[in-house]
Amino acid sequence: MQEPQPNQPQAVHFGAGNIGRGFIGALLTESGYFVVFADVDKNLIKELNSHNSYEVHVLTDKGRTEEIRSFTGALSQKAEVPLAIASPRTRLITTAVGPNVLEKIAPVIAKGLKERRLANAGALNVIACENMVGQTETLKKYVQSHLSDEENAWLSEHIGFANCSVDRIIPAPTSRFANNPLDVCVEEFSEWIVDEALLRAPIDPPVQGMTLTDSLQGYIERKLFTLNCGHAITAYLGFVHGLERVDQAMANKEIMEEVRGALRESGAALVKKHGFDADEHERYVERVFSRFANPKLHDNVERVGRQPLRKLSKGDRLLGPTAMARAYGLPIDHLARGIAAAFLFDVKSDPQSAEMIGRINENGIERAVAEYTGFEEGNEVHDKVITAYKELKAKKDRKTAGAALLSAL
Repeated sequence: MQEPQPNQPQAVHFGAGNIGRGFIGALLTESGYFVVFADVDKNLIKELNSHNSYEVHVLTDKGRTEEIRSFTGALSQKAEVPLAIASPRTRLITTAVGPNVLEKIAPVIAKGLKERRLANAGALNVIACENMVGQTETLKKYVQSHLSDEENAWLSEHIGFANCSVDRIIPAPTSRFANNPLDVCVEEFSEWIVDEALLRAPIDPPVQGMTLTDSLQGYIERKLFTLNCGHAITAYLGFVHGLERVDQAMANKEIMEEVRGALRESGAALVKKHGFDADEHERYVERVFSRFANPKLHDNVERVGRQPLRKLSKGDRLLGPTAMARAYGLPIDHLARGIAAAFLFDVKSDPQSAEMIGRINENGIERAVAEYTGFEEGNEVHDKVITAYKELKAKKDRKTAGAALLSAL
């Protein structure tokens, strides 16, 4: 188990998975922080505490490896995590746990902040690095529910809860890391943009790869409604076509036309709302496509498409750009087909997929779409989604039948 150097600044990061180790935690350690990885996975914490380093493999044409040091692991439910939060050396609390887990880690963070207040350990910042709009603000509300009025008054003055936009594709691990299961593969591109106005202390030392801004909302929606939207639609259409990887889906002309059409629709809405330069946004979209098409990522469509109900939630990557485009009277045909494809994501190992498919089988696709999207039957978007669903389902059924026939020969 490693220990921080004397006077070394510290960060407590919740979520020691691939994103935590390959993106947020890696940037923090490379910026001089000692990182306490907090997680509920006992085996993962054991691995963190039995290794002095791990490697981040950057998947470029030539390949590059970064060695990550200066970290330890701690079980989230143990007292050492609140103690780490209360330490005067701790400057940052970050997360990469998934939006649904923020409520579960809030009591631990609240306990640590209570101890920090009693220890008079000074100000710090909390940044939740999740793929959702207002993720840190949501975490703050969960934390506040565990504090008294007096503690919340102190929190408002001393603890910054800054929303952010994070962007890096990190594929599922492979068996190549048998010697060190902590090793992780990542794409070269990364973006971490933080709302500077909500900080309560300087980011000191500065974090490499973190950009502070006073106009975060545009960045968040650009990323969520472009990269995440396109990634999800590519995965769902790839699944319909029986493809395994995202780069294979990108090589399919029919899928590519659909995804490009969806991002043209979301892009028109983003340009309208945020005043982005249309040509610059088009270049951003093309860069996103080049990232999706990287064969070295081996990015599985089932990984990208998992938790379809979360991706179909209001304001998220599919319904968010659709609602924005409709608000400006813009077309949504390709976005509607992307939504329809999500309802065909039938992966039994994914609880949300199983719930969704069960609801479709029980109540019919019309009611399921209305329930999960909020677009009632007879609504223009609902009609477009249902029409596209039936077309895509017929295509998927034909491909499934063809594959079954081939396997029987």
